Amino acid sequence: MNLEYTHLIPEDFHAHSRVWIYQSSRLFFMSEALEIEDMLNEFIEKWQSHGAQVKGYANLLFGQFIVLIADETQAGVSGCSTDSSVRLIKAIEEKFKVEMFNRQNLAFLVKDKVQLLPLSQLKYAVENNFINGDTIYFNNLVQTKEELLNNWLVPVKTSWLAKKVPSLQQVV
Repeated sequence: MNLEYTHLIPEDFHAHSRVWIYQSSRLFFMSEALEIEDMLNEFIEKWQSHGAQVKGYANLLFGQFIVLIADETQAGVSGCSTDSSVRLIKAIEEKFKVEMFNRQNLAFLVKDKVQLLPLSQLKYAVENNFINGDTIYFNNLVQTKEELLNNWLVPVKTSWLAKKVPSLQQVV
């Protein structure tokens, strides 16, 4: 799997632009991805905060992660504008019968594919060598463009997950 994505992130957005990552419970089919792309583009064109256009970006990355970015140097993102983005993601959930808000499912790159693993099974997965400290983890907790570029795809041993499973800390 080609993990290059940074070239897709707008260079003209401030490093501290806000980021939201929504992970789908499954890979989208190509036809679905094209439809989602249209939905995201339409949303970004109309995204407003208190009547001002939000400088926004949205993309479906790796066929499974919707990334929204708002550059707040021009217009801050208010509660209402955040709510409108959540409504978009809920509409995608409903239309394509996926989960987008389940933060208990963790995503890893295993055998060149995105694999989801419930947090409750992390220790088991490590003990049985399904993942290890060098396994790439999709850290969907990033909050800024800078973090998205530098800390989204990280080895498990450098993520917050290393604290959850002591054997992962030993491989640092």
